[in-house]
Amino acid sequence: MAPRASVQHLRLKLLLFAGLCALPLYGATQLQLSHGLVWPLAAYGLFSLVSFAQYWHDKSRAQQGHWRTPEKILQLTALLGGWPGALLAQQVFRHKTRKLAFQLPFWLLVLVHQGFWSYWLIADGPLVGAKLLRLLPY
Repeated sequence: MAPRASVQHLRLKLLLFAGLCALPLYGATQLQLSHGLVWPLAAYGLFSLVSFAQYWHDKSRAQQGHWRTPEKILQLTALLGGWPGALLAQQVFRHKTRKLAFQLPFWLLVLVHQGFWSYWLIADGPLVGAKLLRLLPY
């Protein structure tokens, strides 16, 4: 299945995408540099690829009238770090972009990621960060 020829408002959407990805990318990079933890960066990359593939598969199945990927699976993959891939796939495949019952939780989980990294970077994550780092073997 080929994506449509053009994405509406491409420049604005690319700017928004880059802006939303900047904070988690910077935060995960700082975490890797300061604590040697590679998994946050790896999780964003891996789950974004998985999420993109899930949207492609779901769109393909929808067009063929077959069983679909459950929305809770799409949202879970996005929550685990795949939201950049999900956001990109939504635009490329024009899939799940108009359904408010899907978009609202999706954007809330994007805000959760933004909030986590904002807190981690600005407040140095003393509450959340220290507890999470104690749980991780490194």
